[in-house]
Amino acid sequence: MNYTYILECSDGSLYCGWTNDIEKRTAAHNAGKGAKYTKSRRPVKVVHIETFDTKEEAMRREWQIKRLKRAQKLELIRTGSASDPRP
Repeated sequence: MNYTYILECSDGSLYCGWTNDIEKRTAAHNAGKGAKYTKSRRPVKVVHIETFDTKEEAMRREWQIKRLKRAQKLELIRTGSASDPRP
């Protein structure tokens, strides 16, 4: 399985990524060995996860989520779906 995830950092910011091992990746982020962005914003916690069969699907979803505005990301976390960013 492959996962697209959103982390909430200690400063309240959000980080989106993908992985094939969510527990290992979260531990890496919290150990300072994950993304450069999260290194100085520890601890982080997983606030949203989506599951995909392929790496490509997970990466595509990561790209879609990264294009959302913060309010839409928060809505996705809260409800499981974000409003369409198009007018």
